[in-house]
Amino acid sequence: MKLPFRLPWALPAGRVAAPVTKATGGGFALVAGEGRAVWSGRSYGVLSREGFMKNPVAHRAVRLIAEAAAAVPLLLYDGEGEVSDHAALRLLARPNGRMGGPDFFEALYGHLLLSGNAYLEPLWLGVRLAELHLLRPDRVTVIEGRDGWPIAYEYRAGGAPRRLPAEAAPTALLHLKLFHPLDDHSGFPPLAAAQVALDLHNAAATWNKALLDNSARPSGALVYQPKEGGNLSVEQYERLKLELEEGYSGPMRAGRPLLLEGGLDWKAMGLSPKDMDFVEARNGAARDIALAFGVPPMLLGIPGDNTYSNYQEANRAFYRLTVLPLIKRTAASLSGLIGEGQAGLLRLAPDLDQVEGLASERDALWARIGAAGFLSDAEKRQAVGYGD
Repeated sequence: MKLPFRLPWALPAGRVAAPVTKATGGGFALVAGEGRAVWSGRSYGVLSREGFMKNPVAHRAVRLIAEAAAAVPLLLYDGEGEVSDHAALRLLARPNGRMGGPDFFEALYGHLLLSGNAYLEPLWLGVRLAELHLLRPDRVTVIEGRDGWPIAYEYRAGGAPRRLPAEAAPTALLHLKLFHPLDDHSGFPPLAAAQVALDLHNAAATWNKALLDNSARPSGALVYQPKEGGNLSVEQYERLKLELEEGYSGPMRAGRPLLLEGGLDWKAMGLSPKDMDFVEARNGAARDIALAFGVPPMLLGIPGDNTYSNYQEANRAFYRLTVLPLIKRTAASLSGLIGEGQAGLLRLAPDLDQVEGLASERDALWARIGAAGFLSDAEKRQAVGYGD
């Protein structure tokens, strides 16, 4: 019998032929089954390519958090008093000659969201902090000492590695990281927690496109009904199954039509996109991605699970639960850096009065404080964050 496939004469090394199960009536059915799932990695490069550069939900979530956080101004305090004119404020407005403040902080928050780590290299002129530069996380390697603590950081770029000491005066490299339960020296990126949802969302889009390109034909079973008696041998069965796996499995080959002859018949058994609830599966994966980043699905235009009464409430929760914690932990790390060699206790804090998403909270606070007749004007000013 001549099969309609290109059949290799030898099986691949290590492959063991399986016994053929004969069906009643002298035929057999080879069902196109589901293979083992393949997941992408969790490195900075993979999450950047598969998430930020390929997935629209992850891209928008990262941009939304990074841009919102970078747009919040930082205030400088010396002890309890606010400082309006200081070299540190001018440095944060222009960290280096190639980047302005918003660009610098947007890249910094993007590194944290996609890698879990951000590396800042300060440039010192004597004891004065002159510039701040961001190092790409995938180019930095933490070097441990014998006691398990980091002793240096190695930065590779342009074929010339540089080693920066972990403990130096002044600081040679500032490492910001998110919490990682299983790593002492590196942070855990939020997108890695949504890796399954990310791969599912990307694979659904790829499969859907390939299915449309191949006339949207469903999967099914390959049935052999011999016309002249006899069955496929073990070798023919294994070669046919191998040909199906190599030529008709995977998202890029979804729906590819078969050319059948010699007693082979195709019985469609696959579920339609409607039966699979294809749209809801993609929306569910999108909601999981948004959940990992802490972005309300309503802000990303994802239908379903809208637990907030309106867009304003969702935006307020986004700032309170996601943006402000990220800014405060970053400001705390930067406070120690800009305070080196400076007199007094310098501290950075976000200017909440400039956050549009918290306007309703600010109006309610001012109304309550203004109506408190038992407070003096000085006490009212102090209660809303202003000095005498």
